[in-house]
Amino acid sequence: MNADIAVIGLAVMGQNLILNMNDHGFTVVAYNRTVSKVDDFLNHEAKGTRVIGAHSLGEMVSSLKRPRRVMLMVKAGQAVDEFIEQLLPLLEPGDIIIDGGNSLFEDTIRRTRYVESKGLLYIGTGVSGGEEGARRGPSIMPGGSPAAWPHVQPIFQAVAAKVEDGKPCCDWVGENGAGHYVKMVHNGIEYGDMQLICEAYQLMKEGLGMTADEMHQVFAEWNRGELDSYLIEITRDILAYKDADGQPLVDQILDTAGQKGTGKWTVISSQDLGIPITLIAEAVYARCVSAMKDERVKAARKLKGPRPRISSDRAAFVEAIRQALYASKIVSYAQGYMLMRAAAAQHGWKLNYGGVALMWRGGCIIRSVFLGKIKEAFERNAKLTNLMLDDYFRGEIKKCQKGWRTVVATAVKKGIPVPAFSTALAFYDAYRAARLPANLLQAQRDYFGAHTYERVDQPRGEFFHTNWTGRGGVVASGTYNA
Repeated sequence: MNADIAVIGLAVMGQNLILNMNDHGFTVVAYNRTVSKVDDFLNHEAKGTRVIGAHSLGEMVSSLKRPRRVMLMVKAGQAVDEFIEQLLPLLEPGDIIIDGGNSLFEDTIRRTRYVESKGLLYIGTGVSGGEEGARRGPSIMPGGSPAAWPHVQPIFQAVAAKVEDGKPCCDWVGENGAGHYVKMVHNGIEYGDMQLICEAYQLMKEGLGMTADEMHQVFAEWNRGELDSYLIEITRDILAYKDADGQPLVDQILDTAGQKGTGKWTVISSQDLGIPITLIAEAVYARCVSAMKDERVKAARKLKGPRPRISSDRAAFVEAIRQALYASKIVSYAQGYMLMRAAAAQHGWKLNYGGVALMWRGGCIIRSVFLGKIKEAFERNAKLTNLMLDDYFRGEIKKCQKGWRTVVATAVKKGIPVPAFSTALAFYDAYRAARLPANLLQAQRDYFGAHTYERVDQPRGEFFHTNWTGRGGVVASGTYNA
């Protein structure tokens, strides 16, 4: 009974997290449903470490100090529920089950309630950074039973990534599903960041006719400035990578994108909460369009548009693309934070928004210098309703706005799809509009469905209905929305 924590699941993330914990002085007991993987791990990757192997859940539990800490690094969904059921009879009140997979936050809310009803504690934690992050220092976003946090804090904060001043990219997020919700939004923002970078690439490649080596130089330069981030850094490296024949490997990769569902979950949640995360939604749909490869190839032969070549001054237009990317990124993060604020209000979470930015500042896929600026914005004003209203980000958008509009307008004229750039700009223009055409929309709804409307010359909350045709009645609808 001397192990600090058990980890179930020896796929690459589980193995690397175990080795990371071992590096930081913690004794870990490893278990896998296919027990031969335990011996393989101990004989190879974990050889010479203090890692203990277990060939049954009973053996694993008996190796742990109290309160026992058991971390699941298994596929989200049914596997998590199955392991919880197997663990409950083996554990005692006060013991802690931790789910480190990409679970849907609603499942985590349900599991927290269920495990707590059995007298145990539960943590659902986002772990970001991929296999390298898990090994060298991930971003960790724990939520669940608050009483469990002091028992896992030393381990989690030791193995997490550290920012420049040594602070760990890990802190308590909130109750029940808060940790997995923040991880889900992280993944949604990741979709947006990746799509924005791809649109910048497409504009340079198709519009300006730039080679992979030339684009490599552009991304290398961008990574030394405001856009300094992991995703810009790896894009720089990808564009320089050569295939066996010496040609850019990126040109040989089929243009159909995969997805595991977390971006989709983010969009579904935004629709449930009525929050317009338009950029993340476009990023998800862009992947869906990319998957229609055969249809697109056929359509390309029949559906004609303008020639994509952009004749502007190349250096000036590349700078405009950078501005469009930066401004759109601000909008994307503003939308992501709007979503987290709405979810926190609905679920009673007390999210620390600057703390979330710090957790994302290192270790995770969206890590960037930019996140430090978000943390500073919430330090200036903890009640900031929208990132775009912060003085710093407002000033940055002002500097980038001309280039942003030039890029979107040029892309439209040249037939180059830029769904993320353009939806970000449309949202910015809608958000700053004191009056939108929804008055006409409300009139339409009242006309065909008697849905009522409010008036500008009457107090908010008073509703009116008009008999638009003279044939309708005076009874208003209160039963459905169209």
